Amino acid sequence: MSWNAARHQMPRAYRLCVAILRPLSVLLTRRDWRGSEHFPDSGGFVVTPNHTSHVDPIAFAHFMVDHGHAPRFLAKESVFRVPVVGRIVRAADQIPVHRGTARASDAFTSAVTAVEAGKCVAILPEGTLTRDPDLWPMTGKTGAARVALATRCPVIPVAQWGPERILAPYTKVPHLWPRRTVHVWAGPAVDLSDLYDREVDAQVLREATDRIMAAITAILEQIRSEHAPAQRFDPTTNERNGKGSRRPRRKGGAP
Repeated sequence: MSWNAARHQMPRAYRLCVAILRPLSVLLTRRDWRGSEHFPDSGGFVVTPNHTSHVDPIAFAHFMVDHGHAPRFLAKESVFRVPVVGRIVRAADQIPVHRGTARASDAFTSAVTAVEAGKCVAILPEGTLTRDPDLWPMTGKTGAARVALATRCPVIPVAQWGPERILAPYTKVPHLWPRRTVHVWAGPAVDLSDLYDREVDAQVLREATDRIMAAITAILEQIRSEHAPAQRFDPTTNERNGKGSRRPRRKGGAP
């Protein structure tokens, strides 16, 4: 599938966002994209990218749209209340996440409905920018696993590397020149089939989530030509021990 095919999946507001952001991405980045053959030819699915920069959703969306898929993102509810931006995001059929409220389960229900309607739903399983000192994927949250197990849809892992050189984590000043190479690679669907008939409890969700994070990390190891730490960074444990880092060390350039 192609960019032209993806346009037919988009509401008008989505097409507006793409019309503005896609030319900027083309102008400001070089692109190393691989693995689009792993996307299903039909039906809904979940795609799970890592998160190293506030600009990587743009790189990821560019990758997806140019390969024929218009992802529906799960975004913090506060984004939907921003003047103008909120109206555009809502009209673009994105999915609000009401964290810590009585409506916290609405995002799960909306994501399941979108997948069952044949749409691509993008869930950043880390839930926030990585706090790993070397920008490796952290332990994941269980949202992507919940949706995948409820719908039995494919889960496509995606690794990104390069956006953090445009805008480092937890910083505000972008570095647009020289143009950076943005690597976005998709991998084969994560096999969760042996979990489908088990009760969806905390253990099953953790096992499914660990498989998803392992698949993302393995792709990123290929991109970076490095090995990730044996122990994945857990922000909950590290913050409790006083070791949480909101400003990870920026790793050197991608290959």
